[in-house]
Formats: sequence, structure tokens, C-alpha cells
Amino acid sequence: MINQQGTIRWGIAHIYASYNNTIIHITDITGTETIAKCSGGMCVKSDRLESSPTVAMNAAKRAAEGARERGITGLHVKIKAPGGHNGPSNPGPGAQAAVRALSRMGMRIGVIEDITPMPHDRCRKKGGKRGRRV
Repeated sequence: MINQQGTIRWGIAHIYASYNNTIIHITDITGTETIAKCSGGMCVKSDRLESSPTVAMNAAKRAAEGARERGITGLHVKIKAPGGHNGPSNPGPGAQAAVRALSRMGMRIGVIEDITPMPHDRCRKKGGKRGRRV
């Protein structure tokens, strides 16, 4: 877990978890160089399973193995949901499973933060002047 010098090499795990897919992207500490990446679609054939927690765990394991080969031993986690003015602002079912899988792979977890984009002000909602009439 800790290399010969006794220090931890940190990276950043960007987890994008929507209700359709989960993408795990591990970069160096600056966030510019990609070290490993994997998504739910790379681990399973059927579209409906891409966002499930089991597939997210498999994707996180693959990404963690790639990061371990490159010498990364600790990860700061940034979780992102679709957000914006027309997407859900809470992450999909694969986010928590991915973080748990990363820690089980022996990665040291540092800061876990939510970076879902929040609108400051938004475009006009669809539905017209009187709203959606059911």
C-alpha cells in the first residue's frame, strides 16, 4: 500500500455516476494526465446493466489495477452526477459501490467531494406559461 519511501502517491478518481452509466477516470494529482479509466459499458454487454452497482465495482477494480501499476497508492475521490438545469442532481446507484470497491482494492481514500454542476440561474423550463397541464 505504501511504497519503499513510506509516502503515498496521490491521484484523483473522477467518478461520473448517472442512471445510465458509471465512468471511473483516475488522473494524477493535477488532474491533467490520465492514468486509468473504465466505464460500466466496458465491463458488460447489455445497456441496462451499465449503471448497476455490481458493474460499477468491476469498473472500479479495473481502474484501480491500472492505477496501482502506475504507482498510485492513494486517491482523492470526486463524484459527479449529471446535474445542470435538466439532469438529476443526485448521483446514480454506481457511485457508492465504486468508492467502496476502490477502498477494498487497497487504495487509500483521501477527500471525497461532490462536484455536481449546479445552475446559478437557468434557462426557462419547458411547459409554457401555465405549466404542464395533465
